[in-house]
Amino acid sequence: MSEVAGRVAAVRARIAAACSRAGREARSVRLLAVSKTQGPEAVAEAIAAGIDAIGENRVQEAQAKRPHVAAPARWHLIGPLQRNKARLALELFDVIETVDRIEIADRLEVLLAATPRVLPVLLEVNVGGEATKSGIALPDLARLADHVVTSCPHLALRGVMTVPPYDPDPERSRPQFAALREAAERLSADLGLPRLELSMGMSEDFEVAIEEGATEVRLGRIVFGDRRQPT
Repeated sequence: MSEVAGRVAAVRARIAAACSRAGREARSVRLLAVSKTQGPEAVAEAIAAGIDAIGENRVQEAQAKRPHVAAPARWHLIGPLQRNKARLALELFDVIETVDRIEIADRLEVLLAATPRVLPVLLEVNVGGEATKSGIALPDLARLADHVVTSCPHLALRGVMTVPPYDPDPERSRPQFAALREAAERLSADLGLPRLELSMGMSEDFEVAIEEGATEVRLGRIVFGDRRQPT
């Protein structure tokens, strides 16, 4: 068993335990392996260990990495998307989790309009209201969601995601996770959508996120080990 495979097995056991505490099945939570600064070989090891979804923070890093990973997996953009990178992002990613304003949704729609493709997207929400983070403010989420659903036929709204303010105590993230869950439930009801996915929880707080309803956790360090230094 490779080192990465061992970590994946350990993480899946922790996910299963958190799901058990919450009265959920382990299969209700997707493990998104975040490969920031990791090379194609590490990504391939993760996929060989059963990972089927890879997360990247930067379009440029995915551009350099994905062509060298032959094994099949869905690639998710989980970092901020700039308008001038939207076309390239559509070439590299199967899911974009960081739609956080109408301008980005419209840019993606324009680029997809002449194609039959429908892109799954999540809306990034700045639940903690941090000035240094991207994401739409919680009070503005409904307007963005309504725009995507009614004006962007080539975008399929699949869920919402958030990165709460960092705190060494994972319990401090619980209120933010609960707030996002409640907001997603309201959106589903108001817009007549199926239950929305909740992408929330990282290496430090994913078990709390699962207890609060996460359907996807974004884990990097505890899957791949310490980040590699850029060369």
